[in-house]
Amino acid sequence: MTHPSWQPWQGDGVPQSSQGSGAPTGWQKNGVPQPWQGGPASQGWAGQGGPSMLASHADRERAVDVLRAGYGEGRLEQPEFEKRVSRAYAARTVGELALLVADLPQGPVPHAAPVTLVPQTFLPVPRPRTNGKAVGSAVCGVLCLVSFGFTAIPAVVLGHAARSEMARTGEGGDGFALLGLVLGWLSVAGWAVLLTLAVVAGAASG
Repeated sequence: MTHPSWQPWQGDGVPQSSQGSGAPTGWQKNGVPQPWQGGPASQGWAGQGGPSMLASHADRERAVDVLRAGYGEGRLEQPEFEKRVSRAYAARTVGELALLVADLPQGPVPHAAPVTLVPQTFLPVPRPRTNGKAVGSAVCGVLCLVSFGFTAIPAVVLGHAARSEMARTGEGGDGFALLGLVLGWLSVAGWAVLLTLAVVAGAASG
């Protein structure tokens, strides 16, 4: 983006130049502002009436907002900023305002938001996946009650296998595995007692 070789905040005596028909641009030596014929930098302020359109209070405030953003970002020194603000409030046309902000971004430059790391203590703890064998052990253990213990062996085998896998992988479901083991071993113990009593009864009767 090209900028004029003079700046409107550097005093009243500044060079004059011609734009085609010889009309002066910028500020004359007697301090009277003239319509600026501007280039691309003025398009944000030109409006439908061009640079010679009289500036409204809203136009002046927008220019001052751009100056404040430039000052806040360190693009302007305080004396220069104060001079430009004074010129902005005294400007008569949109073209004069365009000159004041021609070498500044049209608004604050966006900055990336700072990333705040959350301590691990305050992060939600992910729930571990439930081990499938532990669930199977619990199901077989419950079925022992209605199957007269025929699912006790699968409940015990699956329970021990599940606890071994959970210790290695960190999966959940230890309660299911324990339920299957308890019910399975109780069923095995019950069958063992019944068989022992049957053998003793058979020996006694023989």
